[in-house]
Amino acid sequence: MSEFRAAVLTVSDRASRGEYEDLSGPRAAELLADAGFSVSGVRVVPDGVSSVKEALIEMIEDADLVVTCGGTGLSPRDLTPEATLQILERRSPGIVEAMRAATFGNNPHGMLSRGVAGTVGRTLVVNLPGSVKGVEESLSVVLPALEHGMRLLVAPQSDHH
Repeated sequence: MSEFRAAVLTVSDRASRGEYEDLSGPRAAELLADAGFSVSGVRVVPDGVSSVKEALIEMIEDADLVVTCGGTGLSPRDLTPEATLQILERRSPGIVEAMRAATFGNNPHGMLSRGVAGTVGRTLVVNLPGSVKGVEESLSVVLPALEHGMRLLVAPQSDHH
């Protein structure tokens, strides 16, 4: 899948202030690179609608896939889904449904993730949980389907019937 470009956005107040090292973003970048994506790196922003929305708008310009890590829980500052929904043109609920379903019976906190996914132009945006384990579990579920999805999204317009 090397023709596809990916970018990773970590959303965390504490990581953006340097209070702890972001591990989930680099792990997401590593897994995407292992899957054949050309990964531009990891950007870290604080929680909140405007910080996430502004970063996403910039990042979708140069990426076919943008994954976010963090900000999808129930904490009042967890606003990544709200920011993402402000820019999405079309939602792709099956992606996040699959990620949440995969954790049932395994991680009881998986159901608390409010992440969303969808497209902006020809870029797919997927919200991942903020933990390394959540990133690993989620990407292991969706990566097998992403190559086909990316080909449909990025390919020149044609009749897919």
